[in-house]
Amino acid sequence: MNIGDCIPENLGIDQNGQPIVASAYRGRKFILYSYPKANTSGCTAEACSLQQHKAELEAAGYTIIGISKDKQESQKKFAEAYNLEFPLIADTETTTLQALGCWGEKVACGHRTIGILRTTYLVNEEGIIEKIFLPKEIKTKIHAEQILECLSRDDR
Repeated sequence: MNIGDCIPENLGIDQNGQPIVASAYRGRKFILYSYPKANTSGCTAEACSLQQHKAELEAAGYTIIGISKDKQESQKKFAEAYNLEFPLIADTETTTLQALGCWGEKVACGHRTIGILRTTYLVNEEGIIEKIFLPKEIKTKIHAEQILECLSRDDR
C-alpha cells in the first residue's frame, strides 16, 4: 500500500475475537502498526511505547490498532501481560499483512526469510493512508514519540 491508498476493509479478528473493520473507524483517524511477534523485545518495546503515549495519541485524534501473524490467544496474553488497551489483530493467514504490503522478504542475522516487515500506517477519517513509517525508520522504544513528532510537524 502507498500513501493515498484506501486501507483494506476487513482487517481481521482482535485478541478478544472481535472483527475489526475499517468502516467502523470512519470519521476517526487510526494508527495501524504491524509487528513481527508478540512478546519479543522489539515488539514489546514498541507496544509499550504506544500504550504509554496512548492518551497523547488519542488527544491528537488517533486510535491505535496492532496486527501480527500471532494467534488470537497469543495476542490476548500479550495484551494482558503489558496492559495494552487497544486491539491486536491476529492475522494468522497473513491476508491483511499481504494486502498492506508489510509481509515479505527480510534479512536477519544474514539469513533471508519471509515475514512481517515492521510498518506503521497513519490512516485518516476516510480510511486513506496519509503516512507510512517503513521498517528502517521505526525505533521501537520511542515509536510513539516518532509518531507524535510527525503529527506536530504535520508532515503526513
